[in-house]
Amino acid sequence: MVGLVDVFNEIKPDMVLVYGDTNTTSAAAISAAKCNIKLAHIEAGLREHDRSIPEEVNKLLTDSVTDLYFTPTDTGRNNLALEGKQENVHVTGDISLDLLYTPKMNALIRHQDEPYIFMTCHRAANTDNLQNFEQIINAISNINTHVIFALHPRTKKILKDHYPDWNPSHVEMINPPGFWETQAYIKFADFVITDSGGIIKEAYFHKVPAIIIDKQTEWIETVHEGWNTIAGPNSSRILSAISEWKKPNVHTNCLGDGKAGALITFEILKYLNAQK
Repeated sequence: MVGLVDVFNEIKPDMVLVYGDTNTTSAAAISAAKCNIKLAHIEAGLREHDRSIPEEVNKLLTDSVTDLYFTPTDTGRNNLALEGKQENVHVTGDISLDLLYTPKMNALIRHQDEPYIFMTCHRAANTDNLQNFEQIINAISNINTHVIFALHPRTKKILKDHYPDWNPSHVEMINPPGFWETQAYIKFADFVITDSGGIIKEAYFHKVPAIIIDKQTEWIETVHEGWNTIAGPNSSRILSAISEWKKPNVHTNCLGDGKAGALITFEILKYLNAQK
């Protein structure tokens, strides 16, 4: 924050634009507010309604000082309205999905010939809680399909420290792939198992069912449509979510149509011009 204030005072921007819900997001938001600089927040209004989650605190702090809100969904807009924030709120769709509407999507290559499940697990609520983590890996041990498990460094460490002998023959553990390789793994999977908000969105885009091994998600629309299922860190629920899943009849592209960046740019310029 000290460094950001120095930068802001030096370059004197008309606006600071922050994304998401990381520590740097809230740090930049608070710094901009202290410098009396207008603030725009992309991914505003998303809530998990659990302040034990560090990102939830960052969301609340950032939106408390934001001037221009860009929320990806109607749920985000409703959350902001409940908090008394109804002015300068724009529903744009999710900006991270803009990339997936580009021609590069057509070049994705399938990495596996056999059916498989793509999996990630990285949230502290799962990796720092051995009871939760054991529920998750017990479920994976009892899946009959090939599982490609992309290991976050935190997950890799807990396996090494606490479960060095866990190595089921049907589970292929890989290092975290890059963005486009990840898209290929998701696109051609039978299921995705994850606690990653980004991968939940991307699975929905690819029309691949995601089993969410978290107790909540910001992307509740994808659950309502039936594409994603909240199972939490519960072995029986994870397995049931896979065995009982039925393909929904509807897919509304509720997270955006690839035009979020253009809408955000337009609204920023309009807002700044009105401030002159």
